[in-house]
Amino acid sequence: MSTDNESIDWELRLGYLMHDVSRLRRSAFDRSLKPMNVTRSQWWVLAYLSRKDGMTQSQLAEELDLGKVAIGGLIDRLEKSDLVRREADSTDRRVNRVFLQPQSKSLINKMRKMNHKLNEIILNGIAETELEVTAKTLVGIKKNLLNYLSITDL
Repeated sequence: MSTDNESIDWELRLGYLMHDVSRLRRSAFDRSLKPMNVTRSQWWVLAYLSRKDGMTQSQLAEELDLGKVAIGGLIDRLEKSDLVRREADSTDRRVNRVFLQPQSKSLINKMRKMNHKLNEIILNGIAETELEVTAKTLVGIKKNLLNYLSITDL
């Protein structure tokens, strides 16, 4: 039977563990992207556009939880690298839509392959059943957090 102290300790360890795993994965991902001269933030923009090309800058900012200035800077750099282009919306000229340039598609494919290899390394030796339980647990935590954030004014 666990005491309150053990329960609190476990709660702290779980938070630290989730944070550490996330931080280490980001570091590994950044290291893998470095030879491609792409940042993680740029990768996220390209990844979202690969699923829904022509998103507005505002939609991208919302999806990536970034401000309008930050997303504007990311798109500027991607435009300079000729990976995306902006076009005014056909119905509202104040709105910019962002589209992938043809050469970005081969880069996205390389990044996806790199991500797949990285995941193989990260998940090495972990049984499929353990991964399923982990994924279900994280989905449950995510739902609880989303519910908390939707009903709580922080």
